[in-house]
Amino acid sequence: MRALLQRIARAPGGRRGKWAVLAAWLIVAVALGPLAGKLGDVEDTSPNAFLPHGAESARVNTELEKFRTDTVMPVVVVYTGAGAREAADADRSALDRFTAEGQRITGPVPSDGEALMTVVPLDAEEEVTDTVDALRDVAGADAPPGTDVEVGGPAASLTDSVAVFDSLDATLMIATGLVVTALLLITYRSPVLWLFPLLSVGFAALLTQASTYLLARHASLPVDPQSAGVLMVLVFGVGTDYALLLIARYREELHRHEDRHRAMRIALTRSGPAVLASAGTIAVGLACLALADISSSRSLGLVGAVGVVCAFLAMVTVLPALLVLAGRWVFWPFVPRFGTPARKEHTVWSRIGALVARRPRWSWLMSVAVTGALALSAAGISLGLTQSEMFQDKPESVVAQERLSEHFPSGASDPAQIVTRTADAGEVRTAADGVDGVARVEPGGDRTPDGSLTLLSVVLEDAPDSDAAKDTVDALRTVVHAVAGADALVGGTTAESLDTARAADRDLTTVVPVVLLVVLAVLIGLLRALVAPVLLLATVVVSYLAALGASNLLFEHVLGHAGVDWSIPLMGFVFLVALGIDYNIFLMHRVREETARLGVVRGVLEGLTSTGGVITSAGVVLAATFAVFAGLPLVTMAQMGVLVGIGVLLDTFLVRTVMVPALALDLGRRFWWPGRLFRDAPRLDGDAGSGRAAEAREQVAGRTSV
Repeated sequence: MRALLQRIARAPGGRRGKWAVLAAWLIVAVALGPLAGKLGDVEDTSPNAFLPHGAESARVNTELEKFRTDTVMPVVVVYTGAGAREAADADRSALDRFTAEGQRITGPVPSDGEALMTVVPLDAEEEVTDTVDALRDVAGADAPPGTDVEVGGPAASLTDSVAVFDSLDATLMIATGLVVTALLLITYRSPVLWLFPLLSVGFAALLTQASTYLLARHASLPVDPQSAGVLMVLVFGVGTDYALLLIARYREELHRHEDRHRAMRIALTRSGPAVLASAGTIAVGLACLALADISSSRSLGLVGAVGVVCAFLAMVTVLPALLVLAGRWVFWPFVPRFGTPARKEHTVWSRIGALVARRPRWSWLMSVAVTGALALSAAGISLGLTQSEMFQDKPESVVAQERLSEHFPSGASDPAQIVTRTADAGEVRTAADGVDGVARVEPGGDRTPDGSLTLLSVVLEDAPDSDAAKDTVDALRTVVHAVAGADALVGGTTAESLDTARAADRDLTTVVPVVLLVVLAVLIGLLRALVAPVLLLATVVVSYLAALGASNLLFEHVLGHAGVDWSIPLMGFVFLVALGIDYNIFLMHRVREETARLGVVRGVLEGLTSTGGVITSAGVVLAATFAVFAGLPLVTMAQMGVLVGIGVLLDTFLVRTVMVPALALDLGRRFWWPGRLFRDAPRLDGDAGSGRAAEAREQVAGRTSV
């Protein structure tokens, strides 16, 4: 591995190689630049993009393509107040022009005397969102004072969701760029140096978007609006982390070597294994989401893996080439001079190391107690959000649904759908009509052009996203599946929510063990031991549970969320295990290097001191980039941002700073069992627990606690 990295390092760190690397990236930017802007063209916005693969509700959506009525998507206009009838009658002629060809407006339908509902069928093959926006401008324009008019239904819900994702990419890019820029300025305190990581991340983002577009176009890579939005945040966060690590090691080598090209080659060679292991762990961990049943989870995992690989390639090629080309002056005003100390002898990290070294067992036990206390809050987590709870601010479609629920059967605006063979449609209708929780089965029923299939609309008594409605769908499926030969399927919004919740449970039990095994294998290969990898993995899992508990407290008591989305536990686990192990890799790779030279105790403390500043900076940057999600209107993305941000901070300031070093100091040489360090590490400080080890810890603590 080291020989391979040395050969790779000759290119960006070479006198002529840096020019070749920069030229290659410029060619890539020119060639792929036009493709980067086309990612939106391959995003899957179909009804099945966020559903479990093969779920009954997804099969219904597929069957609906056979119906002519699949080209119709309804809008429901709800009128409440004293002037409801007058407003509805006045709107009827104005709304007529929005109906799909061959369709008619239904209503206004009276309810309990306090509200009216008008259903407008739109042409789904046209720009539905533009049509809904125009319809909203017209509906209720002449309503008398005291009358409320809201536009809801499936078409309006789609419009409100699309409005969120339309501004998502731009909002995330701008916010993430500003956050990363500010943190780099604070970290480097240089008016120039911060530009180099940001420029390199820009190259990585371009390569990521172009590669994702090509893979989606030609290799069926699943991409949806959510995964496309998360992608750029992940590239910015991970890319900046790698830049911080590499620049820190390069600065260190500039103090030891007069030739900056040699300094960069050594920096790449020595930090390369950690960066490669980190990128590999994150990419493979995310790729494990390909085993998930929910389509959006698979998309996020595979697209994220592409982004991490592209970020890694940019950070180990274009960034070193730019830094070597620019020279030492980019660090101004803190220029690393040859022959001067690489860092101060006494730093905050050396002091923390000294405190941990005095009582290592007490240190890791206390850190486990803190994380365990936070993890207890995860026990009371409430999983599942209704449609009205998915937005931090209620859009008009959600308000319309609430009004409908007050005055009509709650499922009137979004009925369940049954697709059945036409020959058995009558028997299926009778069976469905007798189910508790069904308000009515709409008369008639649409048929496919060949007449083989019939679509029945079933109005539920309860709101489409309620638990009671899901129980009704379960009962519906039981009775219609029992009709022999009907091949009946139940779909619709309620069925989709039910299928997604169950798939989320299956995905959690399927993906989590695979991710743990993959990460463990990477750690064993990097550290060449068994005890250390198992303990490091355990610390990350404990950190995840603590982050989930702490986030749940914020969701419930600060942000006012009604619960946690079904996708959050799995998404949070994969991201936090992959990203959390990242910092343990950075730390323990350096500790392993120093232990081989100095012994166990001094090796741990030297590794902590050497990497403390850069890993903390990287953790803060990554947490801040994911915290950008907290301001988004979608509760799901806000929750993911909060969970990952808290988890990364726990890993940075508690797990990596206290828990892991304390475990390594407490176990001593046994921490590296059965690898070479367990057998051959310099016995400069004895075995863990021995008098010489304690004496060595006291000596180190005494030198660093000034």
